[in-house]
Amino acid sequence: MSVMDASAPTHIAHRDNHTHRDVNGGWLRPAVFGAMDGLVSNLALMTGVAGGAVAQQTIILTGLAGLAAGAFSMAAGEYTSVASQRELVLAELDVERAELRKHPKDELDELAALYESRGVEPELARKVAEQLSADPEQALEIHAREELGIDPSDLPSPTVAAVSSFGSFALGALLPLLPYLLGASALWPAVLLALVGLFGCGAVVARVTARSWWFSGLRQLALGGAAAGVTYLLGALFGTVVG
Repeated sequence: MSVMDASAPTHIAHRDNHTHRDVNGGWLRPAVFGAMDGLVSNLALMTGVAGGAVAQQTIILTGLAGLAAGAFSMAAGEYTSVASQRELVLAELDVERAELRKHPKDELDELAALYESRGVEPELARKVAEQLSADPEQALEIHAREELGIDPSDLPSPTVAAVSSFGSFALGALLPLLPYLLGASALWPAVLLALVGLFGCGAVVARVTARSWWFSGLRQLALGGAAAGVTYLLGALFGTVVG
């Protein structure tokens, strides 16, 4: 067996076991947390109103209003937040682009010094900086990553953020409302379905955390259940006082 063949099993084993979670969360985290937000807020809203011993139609109308208001609010907030962040990043990129055009030598020295500070030999650091700075757009991308911690080619989209937030919140808010829309007249089917959804969301969140799926699921179920219980008691209290 050759040296390469002898080392292959170790290399393959290392490659197969050396994996990392998606620490940024990608699309999963905002989608799941948006659904969780819709679930908890609409469940709490509906149980609070139900605690006041109101008619079934009132609970349905409350759930629909909570779904629409929350989804549009989430979408508007996400759009504004991401758009503002994107505009700030673009403004900083314009500043960096202008510096590269006006003071190329200073920017080259800055990049070389950065690599030196990370342990690269001065001569090699200088050569790397020169090669990377040969292309203005590549130089801008490198400086943006090193100085601002951003990737100019991978900026978030305000529209995508707004649409995904709207959809995930609406989906979560629909769960406690669904039994009523299908003809249920009691509160418990809505609460049961919502709690199952909360457990499922918590379990999915475990994909981007170090916790086990059952721990994350039970934790979210407990938090959502507590919110629903408190609002139900408050609804019953206020309903008695108002009545």
